[in-house]
Amino acid sequence: MGGYDLNDPIKKILVEEEAIRKRVKELGREITEAYKGKDLIVVGILKGAVVFLSDLTRAIEMPVLIDFMAVSSYGKSSISTGEVRIMKDLDFSVEGKDVLIVEDIIDTGLTLNYLKDILTKRGASSVRICTLLDKPDRRTVGVHIDFLGFEIPDEFVVGYGLDFNEMYRNFPFVGALKEEIYS
Repeated sequence: MGGYDLNDPIKKILVEEEAIRKRVKELGREITEAYKGKDLIVVGILKGAVVFLSDLTRAIEMPVLIDFMAVSSYGKSSISTGEVRIMKDLDFSVEGKDVLIVEDIIDTGLTLNYLKDILTKRGASSVRICTLLDKPDRRTVGVHIDFLGFEIPDEFVVGYGLDFNEMYRNFPFVGALKEEIYS
């Protein structure tokens, strides 16, 4: 398990490191096929998607432009406020481009709906969504996920880019955090 003491923050592992590695390669193939001949901008949502985006873009077998956005709907809480704020905007124009938003996790769907709407209004040819994790039990608005890694139960998860108070992003798996840590 990479030397991690699972008695520390992790209640249980939900997605093993090897399963992530395998699924990311499959997603790379699916995305390559879907965007053949297209002018693709991959937009990673900071900070959580950085680890996933890094592995995913290496699995996409075509040239891609990579850009980043930082958005917040949580503040310092573990519960979404419902208000989405852009903390860092794109460096490149999406006008006339195919955009693939890469996210670490989708729960309420508010952030992704907001981003999809804003990028469409900015003139993107298409806006699709790729997420490592989907938590459908938390959904408050409908979101179409074009490329999905794993569906998970309603647990507070960390690892593979996901954090709690900026910690645990470096874990190579996705694990459910013990409740006493975040409550």
